[in-house]
Amino acid sequence: MLDYIIKDGLVIDGSGAEPVTANVGIQSDRIAYIGTDRPDARETIEAKGLIVSPGFIDTHAHSEFTLLADGRAEGKIHQGVTTEINGNCGLSAAPLRGEAAERRTADLEELGIRERWSSFNEYLSLLRQKGTALNFATLCGHGNIRASVIGYKDRVPGVKELSEMRQLLAEAMREGAKGLSTGLIYPPGVYATTEELIVLSKSISSVGLYASHMRSEGDALIESITESIRIGEEADIPIHISHVKTSGQKNWGKIDAAIETIEAAQARGIRLTGDRYPYIAASTDLDAVLPSWVYEGGIEEELRRLRTSDTAERIRTELRSKDEHYWKGIFISSTVKAENKWMEGESLFDIARKRGKDIIDALFEILVDERARTGAIFFSMNEDNLRRFLSLPYVMIGSDSSVRSFSGPTCTGKPHPRGFGTFPRFIGRYVRDERLMHLPEAIRKMTSLPAMIFGLHRRGHIREGYYADLVVFDYERIIDKATFEYPYQRPEGVHYVMVNGILALKEGEVTGSRSGMIV
Repeated sequence: MLDYIIKDGLVIDGSGAEPVTANVGIQSDRIAYIGTDRPDARETIEAKGLIVSPGFIDTHAHSEFTLLADGRAEGKIHQGVTTEINGNCGLSAAPLRGEAAERRTADLEELGIRERWSSFNEYLSLLRQKGTALNFATLCGHGNIRASVIGYKDRVPGVKELSEMRQLLAEAMREGAKGLSTGLIYPPGVYATTEELIVLSKSISSVGLYASHMRSEGDALIESITESIRIGEEADIPIHISHVKTSGQKNWGKIDAAIETIEAAQARGIRLTGDRYPYIAASTDLDAVLPSWVYEGGIEEELRRLRTSDTAERIRTELRSKDEHYWKGIFISSTVKAENKWMEGESLFDIARKRGKDIIDALFEILVDERARTGAIFFSMNEDNLRRFLSLPYVMIGSDSSVRSFSGPTCTGKPHPRGFGTFPRFIGRYVRDERLMHLPEAIRKMTSLPAMIFGLHRRGHIREGYYADLVVFDYERIIDKATFEYPYQRPEGVHYVMVNGILALKEGEVTGSRSGMIV
């Protein structure tokens, strides 16, 4: 007898093939039957009129710490996400040694995480003990490796240091990492040369991929894509461009050149993919607006420069090139001090006006007061370009968000709504309403394609013997409800989510299960 039978659903299997009406049987953690018969099962899920697809794979997540703090992952489970790829943008759960560990202390304390670790093995052991509602996969952050060895210094690593960095990466790969990620606008990744990244990538070219938040997604977009391609060619490693975009109005016209550059490389045999979220606003730390030289030496040095008159004036001079439109597009998403909570959801422009301050002076005051831990949302992208990127067959869907729940330690601030709406929004708005592509192709981009690219074995398809990661949703009703003003809103239209054969969402309500695996 089967554990579950999902009956009479319209099955889209993840391959891109047309849907078929079928019954799907689950036994233990696997799909045991697909067909038109109705074998006995302990529980029946009526799916007539609903879509049955593989669980969605979030190819760009940042949940290493929030998932440890609260494994319920309600914001993702409600979307139909059953697996996340973490460790993006150069930041991962491990290795955490030296200055890398020191830099993360405040994050862990803010989430109430008392445990400490230095390796992936130690971290993953903790994650297994606590349990997670969804599956966890990870890349190894270049920022972790560099900061663990040479800290936040702007210099080239010595021969011995580079060897140690390679050893840390090799250890991470043995312990389960899927590849190397970089965050080349953040310290310390911003200090890395192309040659350093090629050396590290060569050491894992046969077993992993290189995923990059590139040096620029705007003014130097084409040059940054070219650098990524060079790394792929010289290291013979697959390349994945994180949250591919054209940032800043003056750069919107670069989309043709960007796509042509990518596809010319693919035609030469470079294995190149990307991910994107279905929104025109980005989100990161507020201090990302500062010139990269300000970050050198770590947080204390950054704050010292903001407080010191000569260096502060140099920063102010470099920022004056940004116009009023730029500042009006930056909104505060999270603050660490209670007295600053009123800023959440407000634009930097309006905050400065309310304080009677110059915008740059207000920026400096916030960063110093909050010790550069303020989160922000940046409206800088173009809707037409977003549609084009989403339509590309090699671009997958990634939320670029951490897991959060509707209560508890992760329910804070006004985070980007993509953490609660990415996948329903992509399906409901862009596939169903705007008809960017057929639904089977959209499902492929969220399931089998990322499973193949990131090496998730026996996932991403509805096939007998595959893990029972499944989502049952109403194609006519699925849509996101989260907004920038009210992000903590559940989407509509997702009825059931199954993770490794256990229901994580039943009739639209989370079950509290912790059946996720390390994959």
